[in-house]
Amino acid sequence: MSINQHVTNFAGKPVKDWEPQAGIDENTCYALRLSYDEAEEGLRWTDKFAAFLEDPSLSRVTGIVIGDWGTLRPAGAETSEIVVEALVAARDRLPNLRAIFFGDLTSEESEISWIHQCDVSPLIAAYPRLEHFCVRGGDGLSFGSLKHDRLKSLIIQSGGLSANVVREVAHADTPELEHLELWLGEDNYGGDATVADLAPILDGKSFPKLKYLGLRDSQIADEIARAVAVSPALEKIRILDLSLGVMTDEGAAALLSSPAVARLEKLDLHYHFCSEEMTAKLQSLGIEVDASERQEPDDYNGEIWRYVAVSE
Repeated sequence: MSINQHVTNFAGKPVKDWEPQAGIDENTCYALRLSYDEAEEGLRWTDKFAAFLEDPSLSRVTGIVIGDWGTLRPAGAETSEIVVEALVAARDRLPNLRAIFFGDLTSEESEISWIHQCDVSPLIAAYPRLEHFCVRGGDGLSFGSLKHDRLKSLIIQSGGLSANVVREVAHADTPELEHLELWLGEDNYGGDATVADLAPILDGKSFPKLKYLGLRDSQIADEIARAVAVSPALEKIRILDLSLGVMTDEGAAALLSSPAVARLEKLDLHYHFCSEEMTAKLQSLGIEVDASERQEPDDYNGEIWRYVAVSE
């Protein structure tokens, strides 16, 4: 599965491309992206961002979506570091910014594994009122010693998330966090995190207000399911999302054996490799269960292969 469309909604608000003559609505997230034609004409993402900063209603902006900054343009392309620096420098001009989506690129613009990110900790620290942060692309990504007093949702979309990033997130000081979503991916694209790296998240102490836990798109979905099924965190969260990975009957059986799973509001396992029989058992749990998009493994000369939904 590829990401073929730009986001249309983020942080509960519609996303629209920023247009200089349209004005600014505080109930809209504005997308700043560089089209291929603009890049060919010599326009840089920082040029577009500079024009955005001149909008007389800039202080009303509550959410921005950073699209393609010229990731694959050979001449004069901006890097994610330059984008971070520009956003940090503009912090006093965006006093009400509460939501940032960093890296809304489709597969046509760049495969998710090709998106080169950087240390985003200065960006998060620059906006003390920030509540929602999503980043797409795990290559080069870092959060450092993440600390934020108001952050409510953190989403990392990747075809392969490094163990180092997972550990940084697991040890983050974000007491208001309610939504944590990690796309763990597979090792061919850098996804080398283990269940042990997730331990501080699963012990239920790191994020006292957590309501949604998403450990998605994982090649070790069965191992994660076994660990989550007996974890203290499961007693606190309301939504468990293990979708997009290679979940089989083994992981599903562990979830079914956990009394805490039956007390959830929702269990999301869509895109999985469970049998029809096990899928039926999951759907009879008595809670909302999404067990759609059941997959069949590939058989190559007797060797079974299962693939996460998003990798390359």
